[in-house]
Amino acid sequence: MQRYIFVSILLLTSLLYIPVSSEAQDVPDNLTLKEIFHEPVIPGIRPSLHSFSGDQKSILFSWNDSSYYETGLYKIGLDGSDLEEIDDETPRLIHSPNNRRIAYTKDGDLYIANADGSNERKIVATKENEFNPQWSPNGMMLAFVRSGDVWVTHVNRAEIKQITGKEDDEPNFSLDGWAGNNKLIVRQSDFSDAKTIYFPEYLDEFVKPGATTRGIPDITIYLANISDGELDTLTAGVQRSSAAASSSGNYVVVDYADDALKNRKLKVFDTRQDSKSILFEDSTDGWLHGYYMEFAPTAERLLFLSEQSGWNHLYVADLRRNTVEQLTEGDFEITWAAWLENQTIVYASNEVDYGARHIYKMDLADGSTSKLTDREVYRYMFSLGPDRKSLVYAKTYFNEPFDLYMMDMENPGQEVQVTNTVPEIFGDYNWQKEEYVRFTGRDGETDLSMSVLYPQNYDKDRTYPVVVFAHGAGSLQNVYKGWSNNYWREYMFHQYLLLHDYIVVEVDFRHSTGYGRKFREDVTNWMGKYETIDIVDGLDWLQEREGTLDLNRVGIYGGSYGGFMALYAVTDKPDRFHAAAALRKVTNWRNYYHANPWYTLPRLGDPEEHPEHYDRSSPLTYASELIHPIILLRGLIDDNVGAQDAFQYAEELIQSGHEEFEMMIYPSERHGFTSPESWYDEYRRIFEFFEKHLK
Repeated sequence: MQRYIFVSILLLTSLLYIPVSSEAQDVPDNLTLKEIFHEPVIPGIRPSLHSFSGDQKSILFSWNDSSYYETGLYKIGLDGSDLEEIDDETPRLIHSPNNRRIAYTKDGDLYIANADGSNERKIVATKENEFNPQWSPNGMMLAFVRSGDVWVTHVNRAEIKQITGKEDDEPNFSLDGWAGNNKLIVRQSDFSDAKTIYFPEYLDEFVKPGATTRGIPDITIYLANISDGELDTLTAGVQRSSAAASSSGNYVVVDYADDALKNRKLKVFDTRQDSKSILFEDSTDGWLHGYYMEFAPTAERLLFLSEQSGWNHLYVADLRRNTVEQLTEGDFEITWAAWLENQTIVYASNEVDYGARHIYKMDLADGSTSKLTDREVYRYMFSLGPDRKSLVYAKTYFNEPFDLYMMDMENPGQEVQVTNTVPEIFGDYNWQKEEYVRFTGRDGETDLSMSVLYPQNYDKDRTYPVVVFAHGAGSLQNVYKGWSNNYWREYMFHQYLLLHDYIVVEVDFRHSTGYGRKFREDVTNWMGKYETIDIVDGLDWLQEREGTLDLNRVGIYGGSYGGFMALYAVTDKPDRFHAAAALRKVTNWRNYYHANPWYTLPRLGDPEEHPEHYDRSSPLTYASELIHPIILLRGLIDDNVGAQDAFQYAEELIQSGHEEFEMMIYPSERHGFTSPESWYDEYRRIFEFFEKHLK
């Protein structure tokens, strides 16, 4: 489905959608920096779904009813009634296939009970810890892991059996699931070729080396026969593969992806015929994203997601007939999907608007699709109950922090608010609603999303300095019709900037998710280049419309990938960005390749084979060319992006004679800060930095 108006490449940008006026914007004039970062938290702590209760009439969720960071466990009915705090050691329940019984581990032992919690029985108790229990399809057995091996116990009689027997020098076995009632899918992950990376800790009496093992493992997935323990190898090698089986066990599918996420194959194993075949293949020069598969509850049908068409869409395979059918198509993405029963699928997509998510139900029997939601908001974090009757998810809109909602899938359409966790104090602030726009970049083809916030007493007859926020992760969407779950502190900080005469802009640059494969993959082998172009195009589009941006006073900031972007942009386009604040940033992608090859290998390749990809993508390469002021902030014990990146970059600045940089190190903080005092100190410094260099 064609969604956009395309323009001549001679045009710099063209407006697609402007929903609100930039005049008469609200600003929370009673907001302070300390209130933003200290407890109690202004928007409250967002609820995080823990699990469904045994009877599936309630959910358990993590929260703090006083808006402090430390959370406890709460229980609430699916209709939003009977909220109560419960023991935070309450185990996570595993429902049997018929939902009549539950299994769980407690104090390292394995228990079962009726769904309502009655008739509790301890069925396995040893000096070791039992974990990851999984019911057999007939509900008569439980498989579990203990001491690196997989075991099976009967639940109605005294019978237990060890399925695997690893040698002392072998990797542990883990459990993927059942394949019928007689076989198990198990795996071993060998990290023997992984590297040891160090993230030292300095606050104790002696320095701790902080050694950790990083690498993509050599994985072997087996089909284990529980009668004799025989292991048949399904796949082996350095890979990123998952496996699942139909409830009958007749078919096992390995969703194979190579270590660089360039190639995907759905490998089907027919356990009756002892044969194998390739059901589906996909390959890309960029990297695979959003792929997923799930068998129907009791049929030989496989649901999976793929970007093969350029957008993530729904496919269903009939394994008996060896056929594959694409169920959805168009310039939009399926962001989540699950089986309701053998003929019905529920899914979420951004078909209506890239900044919103709606819920749909598809009937495979007649091919009909029903849209179950009306309000154009952002829905995500979907969780379908074990009985597939209740769908719980987060729902948010502009300046409405998300709460958990429920939809009854037997009577869909009504969205029931389950939690009500936004404190009253949140409404005491006059939050400005961000302007959400779509525009086309300089190439006349790349359509982008942008959010804009305007300063207090915005006057179209004057100009304002600009602060650009760059989101982290790279592969993330942060411009949408909702309250940001990832960057809620930053959003309040942006509202604070409005009090001090800044225009605040954010662009979902290429690399972001939700906009199709090409949009995300354009940055492959050269990160920073196209993202910077997209941000500049956003500034130019806004200036063409408003005429109020002082494009000689533009600051940029962000954390992690956003910190990388801040440093890259201020050196790549020194005429467009004049100050940069970089938090927990990557400056040298070679370092991150060793710390996180899972992320870096698909995007930049192997640094030994493609050094040019790393050289041109790393801000460290251009550090000696820096002419503008920057501030570097990071946690010293960050074990994601190590402090080495900041130190290498600072050393290059020192040796090249650059004098306008600041650095702040937080000795007790990792990648994500935990101390309100650290958060406050960090953003106080960022604010003062922009006040000094953009005013």
